[in-house]
Amino acid sequence: MTDSSEPGSGVEGEGQPELCDLCGAVVSDSTEWYALVPDSSSIHAVDAKLDGKRMVVGCTKEHLAELVKQYKHRPFIEPQLWAGKIARALDKHGGRISEEDLAQETGLSPDQIEAGVTWQSIEFQRWREQFGEDGPEPTS
Repeated sequence: MTDSSEPGSGVEGEGQPELCDLCGAVVSDSTEWYALVPDSSSIHAVDAKLDGKRMVVGCTKEHLAELVKQYKHRPFIEPQLWAGKIARALDKHGGRISEEDLAQETGLSPDQIEAGVTWQSIEFQRWREQFGEDGPEPTS
């Protein structure tokens, strides 16, 4: 028996149910609606062309329209996107990469790399101020 979270664990040709990103409803009859929306926090695991884009799912056309509307009103923070690109490159290289190779791999300029690193540092500092050294308390 295969764990249902493993790739290829379903019957071939059988689609997995989707969850509406607005209400959480399970859609298992292929009636879901999709849209690609801008999101500076979305970094694709391997394909940089998909960075800054997020696929959202709605159980109805109306829910999808509401999701698209919400994403249109969210700020697109370029340094956040750049920080994600830097993190992916660092992860790929075990945390060690030259500045030149980082610029080459991410497609970012030195100024963009600096802005991305600064953004990440500021966000980390905010997190520490909110949750302290040990992080948030467990919820259970």
